[in-house]
Amino acid sequence: MFRPLRLALAVGAALALTACGHHRARPEADLAASKITTIGVNSYLWRATLDTLSFMPLLQTDSNGGVVVTDWYVNPQVPNERMKVTVSILDQDLRADALRVAALREVNRNGQWVSAPVAASTTQKLEDIILTRARDLRRASITG
Repeated sequence: MFRPLRLALAVGAALALTACGHHRARPEADLAASKITTIGVNSYLWRATLDTLSFMPLLQTDSNGGVVVTDWYVNPQVPNERMKVTVSILDQDLRADALRVAALREVNRNGQWVSAPVAASTTQKLEDIILTRARDLRRASITG
C-alpha cells in the first residue's frame, strides 16, 4: 500500500477512535506503539513474526486475525526431526502478552514421523526473538 494512503488510513482511524463516546485517557505513545494500519493486529509484531519465520515455509497467514502457520520444516543439520509453528498475535498493542507461539515437533522413527515433545524453552525463545525484532522495528520507525 502506498505510504500516503497508509498515513491517511492511520489518521482516519485515529480520528474515528477519538470520536467514540469513550473518553479513556491514552498517551500519544500508544498510537506509535500499535502503529495502526489496515491489518487487524500490531504491525510490528506481524512484520517481526514474518521476518523471524522467513526460513520456514508458510502454510497460512491471516493479518486480520493475526495468525501465521508454518508448514513442516526440516533443519538440514537435523534431518530426522521436523517442526511446525503457529504464531498468534492477540492485540494491537506491542506487549509481551500480545503474542503466543505454539510448536509441534516430530521425529522420524523407521521412516514414520512420530510426535515428540517440544521444549518449553523453544517456544519461549521464539517469542523473545519476535518481540525483540518488533521492538527494534518500532524503535527504527520512531527514530528514522
